[in-house]
Amino acid sequence: MCLRCNIQGPFCIFIAHEQYDNLRDPKERTVAETLDLQLIDLCIKGDRASQKVLYDRLAPRMFPLCIRYAGDRVQAEDLLQEGFITLFAKLNDYKGNGSFEGWARKIFVTTALMDLRKKDALKMSEELETVRGMKDDLPSQGQNIGYKELMKLVMELPTGFRTVFNMYAIEGYSHKEIGEMLGISETTSRTQLSRARIWLQNKIKEIENV
Repeated sequence: MCLRCNIQGPFCIFIAHEQYDNLRDPKERTVAETLDLQLIDLCIKGDRASQKVLYDRLAPRMFPLCIRYAGDRVQAEDLLQEGFITLFAKLNDYKGNGSFEGWARKIFVTTALMDLRKKDALKMSEELETVRGMKDDLPSQGQNIGYKELMKLVMELPTGFRTVFNMYAIEGYSHKEIGEMLGISETTSRTQLSRARIWLQNKIKEIENV
């Protein structure tokens, strides 16, 4: 069982795919990391070829993130483009401390949250009603649930549940940070995560019993 999301079975595999470690001390950068900084510098200077290289490298990694927050591919494509517009505008803010990819992910997460707020999609109280009566029964180990099925379930989570689950279990934000970013209390964040777990566990159980 994952210590962060408390979902049994292969969910941790999917979460592990989305985790990134910070880079080492700047003095110990590898050749690849140094080349990344050179690429970023060229992008800042407006070199179109370098910008395309950076886009092509990050897009396949950021698009799944956008899908998880948007819930569908069409909205995710819009988020991806908005995220890159912001990223290229803020490249000067990256000073080489820590993982560039981790820095970029924060921009895309923020872009997704801003879009959700704009659409007034984070209505926590209404979504709590959708799971009343559900039992918090733990499913079996979920060995018959594949990665694609799990991703589909995450995308189907009600918006508030999906947002908190993504931020806590996948991005690694604390409930305090989530509360500050979403304008909710830590208790509400914890409740949303708990409800997301119940929702996912029940859906997994339904699939396994088919």
